[in-house]
Amino acid sequence: RKAREPLPELPPSQTSTTLYDANAFHKPDAATLHQQLSEEAYQITQNAGTERPYSHPYDELFVPGIYVDIVSGEPLFSSRDKFNSGCGWPAFSQPIQSEAVSKHEDNSHGMQRTEVRSQHADSHLGHVFKDGPQDRGGLRYCINGASLRFIPYEEMDAAGYAAYKDMVK
Repeated sequence: RKAREPLPELPPSQTSTTLYDANAFHKPDAATLHQQLSEEAYQITQNAGTERPYSHPYDELFVPGIYVDIVSGEPLFSSRDKFNSGCGWPAFSQPIQSEAVSKHEDNSHGMQRTEVRSQHADSHLGHVFKDGPQDRGGLRYCINGASLRFIPYEEMDAAGYAAYKDMVK
């Protein structure tokens, strides 16, 4: 029943910043994606697939850094907002910036859910549910690890994500 309830909006202080610039990221063509991504990552990001629960190492990864779209490099989630939900997929209480993701109605597999996609590359990431920690806003972004690339905090400068370091620590 909770899946049918509308998702709450994040408070303004968490939804709008000036860091996110979709024009800074690009989505390679399908042929390039086939070469760059594993078959699993391609199926998940491009065909709305789902990895098996507890199958990706990011589910158990709890070190400082950011998670970016494996397709375009768009910054999506911060380790600061990651929590152990016990669902078998990496879980976050919110995106690194609201502009980084888009939400879509998903009625596949006989369920009513809200799909989460990256804003610019339109990569399927996973789904968002209203059963997250109440003290963090109540949302659980349940994300396929194969749709993400983790950038450790110590490597964020060299990888071009220095502007996001304040969102990690």
